Amino acid sequence: MKTISKSGVLFLLFAGLFFLSSCDDGKVNIFSVDEDIQLGREVTAEILANPAEYPILDEAQYPEAYQHLRRIRDQVISSGKQSGQLRYGDRFDWDVYIIDQEVLNAFALPGGNTFYYSGLIKYLEDEASFAGVMAHEFAHCDRRHATNRMTKIYGYQVVLSMILGNNPSLAAQIAADLALGLRALAFSREDEYEADEYAVKYIYPSELDARGVAYFFEQMELEEGAEWMIYFSTHPHPSDRIEKIYQNHQALGGKEGEKHAVRYQSFQNSLP
Repeated sequence: MKTISKSGVLFLLFAGLFFLSSCDDGKVNIFSVDEDIQLGREVTAEILANPAEYPILDEAQYPEAYQHLRRIRDQVISSGKQSGQLRYGDRFDWDVYIIDQEVLNAFALPGGNTFYYSGLIKYLEDEASFAGVMAHEFAHCDRRHATNRMTKIYGYQVVLSMILGNNPSLAAQIAADLALGLRALAFSREDEYEADEYAVKYIYPSELDARGVAYFFEQMELEEGAEWMIYFSTHPHPSDRIEKIYQNHQALGGKEGEKHAVRYQSFQNSLP
């Protein structure tokens, strides 16, 4: 798997510290929230403009699939706002897209936009599991993990130049790296644990089972030999994450929720 090397990244990163814009829960983020949104829109536009590489499912042909997708999105956002844990529920774009490829993946962009591969939707067994994955991706956006990670990889000045319209090729590079699951762009262990934790918090007030992302990992554990498990060589193993997710759920009271397997099958059947 390819990696990216940029000369002077460390210099640019430290130089960027003079332009600090925000601080979330004691975590420094060089970019403002508005810049998060703009960065996400730039990369989203790049993805949508390249259907050969990113075959976004046509909503005109598959309206039911997007109705299901947005219904689940709206429920997660509403529940996250109800819990008081989703900070940018009314500010980020939260646009959702289906990439029509048999890939077990989803990814989040700064500013709230998220992409889900049809292979992942078909792989999961119930709506609670998918909502858990979606809430996990929303947490990466809302906790602003993506901008922090991109800054560390590409450098503050490089990313800022793209936001200002002076480096359009970077949007294409970021889109390609995300679609390939580039390990260098993968979130840190701390970020993954935090996204799992907030996925539970976002969903808990809803009627859905808030442990859905743990059910996804439990399903994954049955396929230890799968090629995509290489990802976990640099991330917490599913068993470790499952344990923490159950602990987070119990700390909130351990409320049972619905999985909605039959309803989710309608979502799956609406795909190509």
